[in-house]
Amino acid sequence: MKRIKEEWRRNALVYIVLVPVLVHFFIFQIFPFIYSFILTFLHYRIIGTSEFVGLRNWLQLFQDDIALKSIWNTFLFSFYYIVPTMALGLLLALVIKSGVRFTKFFKGVFFLPVVTSFVVIAGIWDWIFSGTESGLINYLLSFIGVESQLFLSDSSQALIVLAGLSIFKVSGSTMIYYFAGLQSIPKDMYEAAKIDGATSFKSFWMITFPLLKPIHFYVLIITTIGSFQIFDSAYLLTSGGPNFSTSTLVYHLYNIGFTNLNFSYAAVLSYVLFVIILIISLIQRKYFGKDQNIY
Repeated sequence: MKRIKEEWRRNALVYIVLVPVLVHFFIFQIFPFIYSFILTFLHYRIIGTSEFVGLRNWLQLFQDDIALKSIWNTFLFSFYYIVPTMALGLLLALVIKSGVRFTKFFKGVFFLPVVTSFVVIAGIWDWIFSGTESGLINYLLSFIGVESQLFLSDSSQALIVLAGLSIFKVSGSTMIYYFAGLQSIPKDMYEAAKIDGATSFKSFWMITFPLLKPIHFYVLIITTIGSFQIFDSAYLLTSGGPNFSTSTLVYHLYNIGFTNLNFSYAAVLSYVLFVIILIISLIQRKYFGKDQNIY
């Protein structure tokens, strides 16, 4: 007892601050995580007694063609989204770092989509890629003799357009990450390379790109996680259509849980999403985050 009192006397403030945090974490993180896993084995009823059904909800996944298509769409969206987002963020950071005039103005312009309401941006994007002649892109295409495109109404184009919207939305934040990384590279390395006769491209490829490895890894992780959690663009612009071509895993999960009120099967889909993100993150950590001294 004396030892406990002494420990409390020395670290009372730590315990006072930590206990509410741990209680909050348990109530809003640990408990929902455990309970949602239990839900996957139940036929959950909002009113009435829930019923244990074993693996029936898990087996339903393999009979749900829309769920399988949504998983494929999510992987396809990630393919369209991750690398272009990283490339555009790096390009914008290089433009800012180059010392062009009105640098602060360009920073604000590039970062503006990040702080702008996504609903507003989605509305603008919907107008730009409208499948009618009044859409901005179709209007511009008419000047070079290209017929109007359906874009969001075309199964083969809609997902790419949604990926473009997400790229436009987050490229500003990606730019900030890369810009911070560029600022940390010592200038004397570029001066030494210039003395050795290295071109600007060679300096970038041999100095800038390798030294940005921690930033590459961090941006890769967050863009991958973000791509598999994509929901808002499909919800606002296409409602998963046409022909479920933009139905992502999270969007399908939302429909199952909050439209059909099938919370048990929605919990299964949430764990599928969790496992996919976990596996991909571990693979990325293994092959792109090998340097333990950096990460």
